[in-house]
Amino acid sequence: MCGRYSLFAPREDIEERFGATFAYDYEPRYNAAPRQSLPVITAEEPATIQRMEWGLIPSWADDRSDFECINARAETVDSKRSFAAAYERRRCLVPADGFYEWTEEHGSKQPYRVTLADQTPFAMAGLYERWRPPQRQTGLGEFGAGTQNEDDEEIVETFTILTTEPNEFMAELHHRMSVILTADEESTWLHGDSEARAALLDSYGGELAARPVSMRVNDPSNDSPAVLNSPTA
Repeated sequence: MCGRYSLFAPREDIEERFGATFAYDYEPRYNAAPRQSLPVITAEEPATIQRMEWGLIPSWADDRSDFECINARAETVDSKRSFAAAYERRRCLVPADGFYEWTEEHGSKQPYRVTLADQTPFAMAGLYERWRPPQRQTGLGEFGAGTQNEDDEEIVETFTILTTEPNEFMAELHHRMSVILTADEESTWLHGDSEARAALLDSYGGELAARPVSMRVNDPSNDSPAVLNSPTA
């Protein structure tokens, strides 16, 4: 699975890499975690890097707490009700420059940061949804007094990251890995047909690197360069 990742490359490097511009004030993220608002690039707006909340809520959900799916399995993404509609019509890129996995070592879980071998930013395959909380009869606004802008403010935009079988490198760290796309595959993921998209869901074929980092990363409130320190620092 993918439960934490990072994106702290310089803004200009990220925008150049993805050919897209941030729609908000970019801040480096060293320990991105579920339920946080994080950068995505959608098929609808491929030239814009916008923010959505990590943890997909299907549009038909009655209660957000029943879902908030941070990952979607590539093997069932086209058939599972929670993801099928988004897989067909609402795909996105999730920019990152590394992600974290934990392994059992000496009786405790040691976090590792995994990156591309050249340390450059990359995209993970994602899906997104728009969810509006169910109407509640709390006032006249529920019966038409509210404005369209108020309705829009209620909409919660969320995303999930696809996972697949690990490649040989990642198998040493975890039994799943995020679907990492090469730069040449990103447009196909956003705009390609179902057969072309399905061909992208295998494990990553490029070279990866990993190194142990501080257990500070275990706490999502620790979002600073200190999480990148060696375990003994």
